[in-house]
Amino acid sequence: MYKNTPLFYSSKGTGNPLVLLHGFLESSSIWDPFIDKLSEKRQVITIDLPGHGKSGNFGETHSMDLMAEAVLNILQKLEVKEVTLVGHSMGGYVSLAFCKKFLIMTKGLVLLNSTPESDNEERRKNRDRAIKILRKSKNSYINMAISNLVSVKNRELFPEELEKLKKEALSFSEEGIIAALKGMKIRTDETSTLTLYNGPKYIVAGVNDSILNFSDVEIVADKTNCIFLPLSGGHLSFIENKSELEKFMYFID
Repeated sequence: MYKNTPLFYSSKGTGNPLVLLHGFLESSSIWDPFIDKLSEKRQVITIDLPGHGKSGNFGETHSMDLMAEAVLNILQKLEVKEVTLVGHSMGGYVSLAFCKKFLIMTKGLVLLNSTPESDNEERRKNRDRAIKILRKSKNSYINMAISNLVSVKNRELFPEELEKLKKEALSFSEEGIIAALKGMKIRTDETSTLTLYNGPKYIVAGVNDSILNFSDVEIVADKTNCIFLPLSGGHLSFIENKSELEKFMYFID
């Protein structure tokens, strides 16, 4: 519980803590295939961010700062002092908000299919459009939004995984999904936060990401002095390139 609202998390293993944060319309279950391997040598903590998975809603807008504070609450419960954060997409935004607010606790940062940049005007308009579509038909919106995260080819390669994502997202409340969309829309640009951060930092990008332009992300990685790891596939590297991602996460400090 956090602020009298359910906040779900899991912890497995011992050693240097690794916090895995899912993205929009996802839950901590996306990390299930990785936990056994990663927890062989370290503590692995997964969290359902506000409005997602088994966690409740905390208001009309789930800002990245609010989500970062929810992550802090879990870490305090677990008496964890220092963490490496891996954030997928929206989870990357939350990781950067955490780094800015709780720098002394941040041992390392991995942005997976994510960016430190804020929404541009077009993307903000798209968030508003998404809210309108969602209010008309949650089912249609979730089907469309998740299908668009991967190429047509990969939709055919990973039908079961995508169906599982859609089914779980349909269980999230409309209010929770909208609160996240509003939070992402108003998030601040954290390029300077990432540039100034002196710990180990990585950006992992899908070469065919339909959400974040690969070349743009590569430029951002160079500009912020991040180690850059390109992977084949699109925006869902945890599905589209599981083995390479697992190897990378296993060997990061």
